[in-house]
Amino acid sequence: MTKPSIKNHKEKRYSKFNIFVWTLFDFANTSYSIVVVTFIFAVYFKDTIAAGKPVGDLYWSLGISISMVLTAIISPVLGAIADYSAGKKRFLLFFTLLCIIATSFLFFLTKGDVLIALILFVLANIGFEAGLVFYDAFLPEITSVKNYGRVSGYGFAMGYLGSLAILAILLPFIKDNLIRETFPASALFFLIFASPLFFVLKDSRKKVKRNKSYVNIGFNRVFNTIRNLRNYKNLALFLLAFFFYIEGVNTVIFFAGNYAKTTLHFTMNQLIVFFIVVQTTAVLGAVVFGVISDSIGQKKSIIISLFIWLFTLLVAYLTSDSNTFLMQTLAGWIGKSPESLVIPSFYFVGLLAGSVMGGTQSTSRSLMSKLTPEEKKTEFFGFYSLFGKSSAVVGPLVFGLVSYGTGSQRIAILAICLFFIVGLLVLRYVKDPKPKELNITS
Repeated sequence: MTKPSIKNHKEKRYSKFNIFVWTLFDFANTSYSIVVVTFIFAVYFKDTIAAGKPVGDLYWSLGISISMVLTAIISPVLGAIADYSAGKKRFLLFFTLLCIIATSFLFFLTKGDVLIALILFVLANIGFEAGLVFYDAFLPEITSVKNYGRVSGYGFAMGYLGSLAILAILLPFIKDNLIRETFPASALFFLIFASPLFFVLKDSRKKVKRNKSYVNIGFNRVFNTIRNLRNYKNLALFLLAFFFYIEGVNTVIFFAGNYAKTTLHFTMNQLIVFFIVVQTTAVLGAVVFGVISDSIGQKKSIIISLFIWLFTLLVAYLTSDSNTFLMQTLAGWIGKSPESLVIPSFYFVGLLAGSVMGGTQSTSRSLMSKLTPEEKKTEFFGFYSLFGKSSAVVGPLVFGLVSYGTGSQRIAILAICLFFIVGLLVLRYVKDPKPKELNITS
């Protein structure tokens, strides 16, 4: 088969406009994650739908776990099917619409609608998380290997800008207590800014002869990959390291607001300020780490970010109690009471976490793109999703068990440090290949 020239390949796929359109999807989909998963619907579900009962936390964690487990199971198979049929964009469109429609229907939920709320949330979250598999797999097609880091960083930065934009749009709704109206509004935001991708980016379609269903083909390709995983040792090691350290990242994301409200007694206004601090610094962090990773390598950049994560959690532990030596010392230097420094200190923790939150995720995505064989890119991004979504179940469970067993969320924070430490240890054995070592035409 005659291969297209490198020149034509670059002219067709490596345009700045295509990169911008791709990042617009990140800008769009964070309207769902910030409104539904992290902030507004999460609180609405507990306080209104579950009537503020403690069991609401259990129902919410079940919704997250069920959606993550189902996504983890189907992602590698769907990725394999997409690779076989060159149908990434079709799958991305399906799951995007699933998320948007289910999110819109959250408007109709009121007190006591626990079951339908969980069903809609699970469907929306599957649409969001499964869609990311196919969205991430476009990265190797829109830029060159040497620019994976910064382009991935641009995407995450746009995502955090999107979260700030949707919060600004919805702030009047929140102030007027029009909470249900925020859900279709965020869905519309997602639809508008995600649409350009489907009109601009090309997904090469190929006619394939098959005597089996796509589902059988997908499962066969996944099982074949698993059987031959020893041929992808470096990639397997990275996925193992990713599983552990992304546990820590996901757990911090899921419990930051809960921790601020429960342990530090943040008001809603203080919570909004905290999220703005985190999202703003995350924009800068994603871009900076993207540029750094293209200069010194993705592996070194991830290691730097993980050490910052460990420092961040240690600061959170030490500053959440006004009686610690650190807080007493700071109070003496500044001339204020230790109690008055607790909330400002957690804003600083948010600044630190935001600076590496996008950086760790975007750099991991770019390293995954470098390590993945071209002919299996979507399938392996399915495994990437599998490891990432599985960790979103285990990490929060560990945090919850430690918090429940000890009666202290502060101690649970220290437990999360173990995930970052194990991830660092495994990451030592991952080789970060130079662009010239990669067979990017295969």
